[in-house]
Amino acid sequence: TIRLDESGLVATDQGGFSAFIVPFLFSILLFMAIFTSSGFLLQGLGEEKENRVIEILLSSVSARQLLTGKVLGLGAAGLIQMLIWLLSAGVLVRMASATIGGLFSALQIPGNFIALGTVYFVLGYLLFAILMAGVGSITPTAREGQQLSALFTLPAVIPLWLSAFIIQNPSHIVTRIFTLFPFTAPATVMIRLGLADIPTWELIVSIALLVVSIIGSLLLAAKLFRTFLLMYGKRPR
Repeated sequence: TIRLDESGLVATDQGGFSAFIVPFLFSILLFMAIFTSSGFLLQGLGEEKENRVIEILLSSVSARQLLTGKVLGLGAAGLIQMLIWLLSAGVLVRMASATIGGLFSALQIPGNFIALGTVYFVLGYLLFAILMAGVGSITPTAREGQQLSALFTLPAVIPLWLSAFIIQNPSHIVTRIFTLFPFTAPATVMIRLGLADIPTWELIVSIALLVVSIIGSLLLAAKLFRTFLLMYGKRPR
């Protein structure tokens, strides 16, 4: 479907597939960046516990400093990766459009996409990285930690599984719940950006809930980190 303006010319903001495909693809890339960075954190903690390297590290820094350094270091690397994807998207689309004869000329990145994408990457990464650190500190091996982390990684990809429903119902109550729920908020917001305007209050509440979840998870993970980090062969009750 192609919409026309009042003068009969093709309207500039078409919406539909051309406006949706870029946010949808970057919602997938967003989760790839988040889970790759936080997954490295979980794997690294598990390996350091198994190899007893964690004892050497804790002889020089505190448990809180170690946790903070790991989260911020991997987060900075993931953020740089995400920014490179976002900034290079426009160049790649123009090159593809020129090569294939204007096929991708209608693809545009929404003006607020880079800003919101960066905000939700930072908040989403912090939430999942802190949870990964908590799981890594209470599990004896990296493999068991990856299995346990599925409890919160599987709900996070629900918006991608239900993307067809979100596309057809961008203002449905279920879609709004996904927007507000911290685990599903990053992907849902990215998908909805190409479909319709998201109410400002939903974005504010969504970001606020993510921040509260991060603070609560950090307090819990820090306590678990200090308590279980040097416990080997013992399953948490």
